[in-house]
Amino acid sequence: MPHLDHLTVIAPTLREGVDHVRDCLGLDMPFGGRHPEMGTYNHLLRLGGDVFLEVIAVDPEAAQPVHPRWFGLDEAAQVRRDWDAGRRLRTWVAQTPELDAILGRTCPLLGRSRRVSRGDRVWSFGVRDDGALPLDGLAPCLIDWGERGCPAPAMPDLGARLASLVVEHPDPAEVERRYGDLGLTGAITIRAGPRFRYEAVVETPTGIRILS
Repeated sequence: MPHLDHLTVIAPTLREGVDHVRDCLGLDMPFGGRHPEMGTYNHLLRLGGDVFLEVIAVDPEAAQPVHPRWFGLDEAAQVRRDWDAGRRLRTWVAQTPELDAILGRTCPLLGRSRRVSRGDRVWSFGVRDDGALPLDGLAPCLIDWGERGCPAPAMPDLGARLASLVVEHPDPAEVERRYGDLGLTGAITIRAGPRFRYEAVVETPTGIRILS
């Protein structure tokens, strides 16, 4: 069953994203790498076990991909609006070895499988034909890391641990239904709120911090 793999902060620029995480968690995220197929790059922070946090943005030095970028990053104006409105922790990614089968059942909602790479690591990722976030980020993107598995255990350990991931939504029952239909598993708390947003509760060396 698909389960939580990583959280994603979608930033107008990589520096803004890293600065936001530093302000929220008091930690400097190490650089991750570049994704030549998507024209993006990232920083990564291990959150314990096989879970991590990603800050991702368009790589200004990369060539324009022949297809839409993932995470809605081609829509620069919308990324900026979300960022300025405080929607920074925008989505999450679920890991599954059954990527093709699930995408076959849910396409076009969760997209089609695409080959993606970072350095010497290659994996498969569900990307919508328009590059948009599934359900505006409410539904996770899906990933299959392949035989090498999730890279989180090999990341530097800065002492951060994910205590909980919270999704706030005006209709919690609808979120539960959506997640149930997708067979999602993992420790995700769903609660009522005035608008859709995510909040990550993270244990750090300086205490409990909130990332949103």
